[in-house]
Order: sequence, then C-alpha cells, then structure tokens
Amino acid sequence: MSKSPHSTFDAIVVGTGPGGASVARELAMHGARVALLEQGGGQPLRGSLVQMAGMAAVPGKGAFVHRDASLLVRALTLGGTSTINFATAAPPPAAMFAAHGIDLAPALAELRAELPMAPLPDNLVGPMATRIMEAARELALPWAKLDKLIRPQACRSGCWRCVTGCPYGAKWTARDFVDEALRHGAHLRTGARVTRVLVEDGRACGVEAAIDGATQRIRAGRVVLAAGGIGSPRLLRASGLMDRPAAFFSDPVVAVMGSVDDIDGGAEVPMAAGASWHADGIALADLTLPQAMHQGFALQAGRVDRLLAHRRTLSIMVKIRDGIGGRIGPRWVDKTLQPADREKFDKGIAIARSILERAGAHHIFASHHFAAHPGGSLRIGEQVDAGLATPTPGLYVCDASVIPEPWGLPPTLTLLALGKRLGKALSESPSATTA
Repeated sequence: MSKSPHSTFDAIVVGTGPGGASVARELAMHGARVALLEQGGGQPLRGSLVQMAGMAAVPGKGAFVHRDASLLVRALTLGGTSTINFATAAPPPAAMFAAHGIDLAPALAELRAELPMAPLPDNLVGPMATRIMEAARELALPWAKLDKLIRPQACRSGCWRCVTGCPYGAKWTARDFVDEALRHGAHLRTGARVTRVLVEDGRACGVEAAIDGATQRIRAGRVVLAAGGIGSPRLLRASGLMDRPAAFFSDPVVAVMGSVDDIDGGAEVPMAAGASWHADGIALADLTLPQAMHQGFALQAGRVDRLLAHRRTLSIMVKIRDGIGGRIGPRWVDKTLQPADREKFDKGIAIARSILERAGAHHIFASHHFAAHPGGSLRIGEQVDAGLATPTPGLYVCDASVIPEPWGLPPTLTLLALGKRLGKALSESPSATTA
C-alpha cells in the first residue's frame, strides 16, 4: 500500500472497482496526483470461501436481504466486486450510450489491446459447461463461448476459485489497474470509509473519511465517486447533495440445477458459454459454483435431497433485465420483483429446464433469485450528464450507478470504458485548484 505525503491532490477517486480503477489509472498515467480511497482491505486473494465471506457476506455492508428474501452481494475490498465476479466481458450496448451522446468505441478499442479478453480455449471449458453447451446447440439455441477476462496460461482446469478470488493471477481484476495507477504515482489508502463529500463555494473540494478510527479530510480539485450502485448514491445523500432515496436495477439471477449420472466434476470456470435474448431481457449461461454455494442454493429451495449431489449437478444461470425501482436507504436496500420480472424468469427457467432435460439431467429445480449487480441509481441524463458530472462542479460518478437504463449484462467492460473516457476527459481539461 502506498501512503501519500500530500494533503491535497488533483483528484480523489472513491472506490477501486472497475470504474474507479480505470479512471485513476488514466489520470495517473497523464501525470495527475491521484488519491485512491478504498473502504475494504487489500490483502492478497487466497481463493477461500472464508475470505470471500469477509469481503462480501457481512450483513449491511457487503450483503443485503430485500423484503422478498432475495440476496444482494457486493465485495468491499481492493478491486471491488471484480475480485469475485465470473470474469465475463460483455460489450456495452452502443445504442444505449449513443442516445446520450457517448461513444465508447475508442475506449473499447484501447481496452481490447490492454486486457486479456477472449473466449476460453477448449481445454479450460469444463465437462459440465461442455455438456450444457452441447445440449443447448442440439436445441438450436444460440449458445456460444463468452469473452472472459482470464489469462489462459495461468488458469487451471478443475479449479473453482473464480468466484472466491483467484489466487493464481489468472483472472483479471480491477486490482491490476490499481497497480498500474500506483506505478504512475497514485496513492492508495485501504480501510478508508468515505463519509461525505466536502463542498466549498458550491464546488466539491475533497472528502471526509474515517481512517484508523479518526476522521480525516482529504482535499482535491476533483472528486470521482466510484463506490458502486449502492455506495455512490448513499454518499451523495449523506453529503446533502441528493434529496431522495435512489431507485435502482439489480439484474436478478436464479440458478436452475439438475443432476446427471455420468459426470463427476463440480470445479470449473463458470459462464464459459451462454446465450442471450436481449429484446426479452433474458440471458443464460453455465454456472458451476463451489460446493458450499450449491448447498446453500439447495437448502434455500428446500431440496435437502440434493445437498450431496454437487459433483453431478449441472447448473444454468438465468439472468433477467429488471426495471428500475425500489429504494437505496442509508443502511438498507429494498427492491422486489415485479410481474414483468417474474414473467421473464418463467421464460428463462423454462429454457434452462429444456437444456438440462436434453443433457440428461433429473431432479431439476430452481433456486430463489439473488441480485447480480446493482446499478442505475445515478443515471446518465438524470443525475449525471454525458461527462459523468453531477450538478455539483468538480464532482463526478463512475460506476454502475450511472448506467442510464435497465441493464441485464455483466458491467465490467462498460465501466472500464467509462472510466477510461472520463480519465482522458479530466486529463485534457484544466485542473481545478484547491484552497
């Protein structure tokens, strides 16, 4: 961890997920003095369920339960939720951003040259994903390999640690961009819980943060909030810069599972391949998970008989694009499925069941839904402009909260592109001064 001798910076970036890491890297590469503040810790990833639980399963911090008992999880750690996601790189929908005057093509072109981004080679596609893909294609479904942010030369077949934090350096995470920012002079502080944005003469001039049990003020000419779809709107409200609870999307997911008798596996890279029906707001992919997660889903669905079937269970993720609604409060989030959301789940689950049946699976059941990635809470065109600027001069937002419409996609690549675009724009414009 790099500690700074400075009390003022050109920019403060709050949060080190894909959006924050990308904008900080770009600013630092252009010579700006950048302070990166991360609420979580920066311990090396060990790939253990215990470490993952500490980052993402603490109630009220990393995990939230809605009124309908669905679970929303985010990781409070260096690199944010990119440390425990499935490393899937989905391109942003160009038309959605073009409607707001945003062209992400230049940033995407640069990122494709910088990132390890490609479908997995056949030797890293596990037997469960292969069986699902074969069955889906036999049903004439548009099942194809997905781009993954994975270094194949470092990845290990028969490994299940993508979702618990890859300890082998195979999976790209936002920590990679944080490291690059530090090499270009950025300063990182982990364990820094930002409590509010400081505003003087109507302009953002820094942040207040709880660090080592004390309140500290850190000043900068610009502040970029990248605390996530939940964290950033909370900070705006706590700072008196937002007068109502934010609504959001959550991209709900269910796992549809069934057992087969001729595979003994249960450890492979999830989401190796899949299919999407964008107009319907439905996406499917293989979803082999660690044993403990499989057992949690089985218990949740009341399927005690499937607790010991993990190594023989094919699992398919059904993700839907839900509408923007609900509320993000100061210590809670609240969002329930609407009838249109349930119709999408019914359709997606039916497709998943047909694939599993074709694959020879039996004892098929679906888990309760959980939330994949909250966002849309500070939307482009409403709470921020096309440059990701808030109405408060000097204050910007760069995370999933700015996504302007209901989503239903892995957001990592989009956030990296938005961060690169914002970092370039801020580097090219005159720096603000601090008092």
